[in-house]
Amino acid sequence: MDSNKVIGFSLLAVLAVVYFFYNQHEQKAYEKYRKAKIEDSIAYVKAHPLPKVDSVAPNSATIAPANDSVAEAMKKLQPPAYNGTAQTLTLENKKISLQLTSKGAYPVAAEIKGYKTYGQKTLYLFNGAGNKLSAILPFDNGKSTADLYFTPQSRTEANGDKTIDFVADLNNGKKVDIIYTLPADDYMVRCNIVLTGIAAANLDLKWDISGLKTEKDIVNERQGAQVYYHGKNDDGDYFTIAHEEKTAHSDAPTTWFGFRKQYFSAALIAEDAFTKMDAKFYSKESDSTIVAQNSTTLQLPLKIGAGAQSGAFKWYIGPNDYRTLQSYKIGLDNMVPLGYGIMAFVKYINKYALIPIFYFLSSFVGNYAIIIMLMTIFIRLILSFFTYKSYLSSAKMRVLKPELDELREKIGDDQQKFSMEQMKLYKSAGVNPLGGCLPMLFQLPILLSMYYMFPSFIEFRQQHFLWANDLSTYDSILNFGFSIPAYGDHVSLFTLMMTASSLFLAVYNRNMTPQDPNNPMMKYMPYIFPVILMGVFNKMAAALTFYYTFSNVLSIAQQFIIQKYFIDEKAIHAQLQENKSKPPTPSKWSQKLEEMQRMQAERAKVPPRTNNKK
Repeated sequence: MDSNKVIGFSLLAVLAVVYFFYNQHEQKAYEKYRKAKIEDSIAYVKAHPLPKVDSVAPNSATIAPANDSVAEAMKKLQPPAYNGTAQTLTLENKKISLQLTSKGAYPVAAEIKGYKTYGQKTLYLFNGAGNKLSAILPFDNGKSTADLYFTPQSRTEANGDKTIDFVADLNNGKKVDIIYTLPADDYMVRCNIVLTGIAAANLDLKWDISGLKTEKDIVNERQGAQVYYHGKNDDGDYFTIAHEEKTAHSDAPTTWFGFRKQYFSAALIAEDAFTKMDAKFYSKESDSTIVAQNSTTLQLPLKIGAGAQSGAFKWYIGPNDYRTLQSYKIGLDNMVPLGYGIMAFVKYINKYALIPIFYFLSSFVGNYAIIIMLMTIFIRLILSFFTYKSYLSSAKMRVLKPELDELREKIGDDQQKFSMEQMKLYKSAGVNPLGGCLPMLFQLPILLSMYYMFPSFIEFRQQHFLWANDLSTYDSILNFGFSIPAYGDHVSLFTLMMTASSLFLAVYNRNMTPQDPNNPMMKYMPYIFPVILMGVFNKMAAALTFYYTFSNVLSIAQQFIIQKYFIDEKAIHAQLQENKSKPPTPSKWSQKLEEMQRMQAERAKVPPRTNNKK
């Protein structure tokens, strides 16, 4: 073995001996340290004994620590916004009062001032745990602002606006501000969400609301509960909230989303547009205090600023007052149903004719029942020319009735031949058999417009007239305590008066209009129809049934005056006889009708084909 190998092995042996003695020394030092820590722990436990526990709950998921030092240390490691105590703050003006919680920074109750419930209690659109507005933050697995504790900072602006700035500190330069500003005299709350140190292109807003019962009949309230959403291109849709759960989805830009009860609404309005919308809505019959519930997720785009990102929107909380909603000029007035579905055309009659008349009259008349009567009289005067033409046509047909009876006896049971001869007689006398239909065609859209307008207008709410203490709901003079099928559990006096006046008008018209003996159903239909409608209108607003009652009374009076003072049947008879001697000038309609009757008569003469195949 050479000298180099001897020196190498000798050095390795020295290193091994040194490492061995060093390791032994370190083990002894560690053992001494460990014994000292154990003795210190035993001494601490003896000085701080655990409280006695009678029993331990089975299947316990957690064990309480010997002291709170560990829990306190864990809390210190969490952001300040993860721990705190919830407090309630009030943000109010002349029109609404909001109760906001610092845990989550959202309103939990909304009082609408100037209105009372049907029972004359404070009116809350929503109130309680089922109401929440939160944003999903892009960290901590989608942390919701509803789980954060905010520090509120209140201030009043120089113009009277009141602001509460809720601040949530998330440590490491991360912060969330949710700012609510309520103008001094408005139903529209301004909302801003500001993210500092948190990168996000948009936020998902989750809105839960449970609308409280405020009216007399919760069934009618539920039938009037709807959700609306409106797009940037004035497109959108609405859904009636039914018993079963319904959903709606839209990827198109949505400018606002509204939750409507019968007379009060809440709506979220984007500064520009929400980029996505998912809604779920339903009502529960088991809860007599909740009209309907809605849960909606709206995607709010954020704007990038200096060191922060922000998103802005507004929150309408108030009445379904047509003028108030229309004043915002974003289509919120669509939440006042003035005609939809196959009757959508009547909303234009309401918007551009009846509503302006209504507001014009209400500017100097305070009694809304009188406004109804004045509107009815005004509409009757406008249509009086067509009404006169209708009664004149009926008078002409009454004058010709003896001649029609002679034709019927002469022709016998040949109805087709009689119809042709009847048309010849009408044409020669210059009588239009459809002339009596014109007033009904003009009045029908008005009647349908009132059907939508009166139950929807909040102005009639809790307005008294005669025995009705609220024109926005039915006037119950007797409650049965049980429900009668197709009628209800009460008696509405205005509905009875409407039915009685309709029957009287039917009798009066029957005596003034010639009847067709070959169509007995038409003889009884005017009497059956009002009785059927009695059950339908028994739950309708008293304002509507009073309007129909007064309209019937006015029709009877108008018809009596026209028949008595403006129609001379002797002069009409003389004029018709004179018309017969003139060459006929048939209208296109009568020519077409006569041609159709002639073709039908010819087809009747052709014998039916027989099948000779065996």
